[in-house]
Amino acid sequence: MTARLVLAGLLAVGALLAGCQSGTSGTPVTSSESPTEPSFPTSRPTRPTAAPPSPSTPAPPAPGAEVLAPENGYVFIETKSGQTRCQLNEDEVGCEAQFTSSPMQDGVRTNGVRLTADGAVEWIVGNLGDIPVVTLDYRTYRAVGWTIVAAEDGTRFTNDRTGHGMFVSIEKVDAY
Repeated sequence: MTARLVLAGLLAVGALLAGCQSGTSGTPVTSSESPTEPSFPTSRPTRPTAAPPSPSTPAPPAPGAEVLAPENGYVFIETKSGQTRCQLNEDEVGCEAQFTSSPMQDGVRTNGVRLTADGAVEWIVGNLGDIPVVTLDYRTYRAVGWTIVAAEDGTRFTNDRTGHGMFVSIEKVDAY
């Protein structure tokens, strides 16, 4: 019995030590469906610079809308309150916040919501990480085929091509 306990202990220690490596062997492989990792300069301006709409943005900017230029196909924003951060590309918008009434997922309160340009909504648990956000003021913006209307009560994202969108606030998320 004691020999079995010693053997079990040695196997457990061996398994723990095997997991304590500083690298992973093998060759990384990506697929054509994998998004590219954005690269950003180490210093960023505090205010966004306007850029002309890309050829893939079919609708002209709304009068008075500020155009947010993408970096590697993505735009990263933060609301004026600092409570919500989002990333956008042509296909989807994903936002992260400490929502007050989000659904549970595997026993954990979701802190992210994702909307595709076609109107599919998915609640997720995740973290956008250290993204280089542009802080929005309460006004209208355009970015990668989406119109963003930032207001004190929340932020509305509408896909310019499909008309699908969502309103995001800490208290609620409404997709349309």
